[in-house]
Amino acid sequence: MNFNSHTDGVVADTVALVNELTEGESRGRPHPVPDAVAAGEAFLERAGWPRRLTAGQAAELAAVARELRAVFEAVTAGDLDDAAERVNRLLEETQARPRLERHDGEPWHVHFHGVGDTITADWGASCATGLAVVLGGELYDRLGVCTAPHCDRVYVDTSRNGKRRFCSTACQNRVKTAAFRARAHTT
Repeated sequence: MNFNSHTDGVVADTVALVNELTEGESRGRPHPVPDAVAAGEAFLERAGWPRRLTAGQAAELAAVARELRAVFEAVTAGDLDDAAERVNRLLEETQARPRLERHDGEPWHVHFHGVGDTITADWGASCATGLAVVLGGELYDRLGVCTAPHCDRVYVDTSRNGKRRFCSTACQNRVKTAAFRARAHTT
């Protein structure tokens, strides 16, 4: 499954941003965000945009991540209208504007930046635009929230058959092992 090479990367970054900067549960354990600055900087480093963040910037980036999480939750709940409204609100707030860019040996591709060129506006605009592309297409149901008990991490399903239900192989294996043990216990 491929939206287009750049959109795929943006949506993958969106998943990473949400999973890194929102608290909840991950793979059966609590997932707190103890230090938003460290978590934000770690995300930016992995995304190839190493930057130092102030506490205020980190808090703003975490707020964007929470808004993006709500989009995944709405899609998972089958409420595409709510997901679209949330993405539209983010697009409006960030005033996402397109710009053709070429970097790192890649061909020209569209980037979306927010007004003011702040980290939060740029990442919010980019992630919201990536989700808008997905929601505006027929593969919108490829966005999801892990169905494993005690895990609420988000994912994008890039499998051929579109049947993914878990954020990771670890969560899938946890569920399968629990089901196996439950069957073995009853026999």
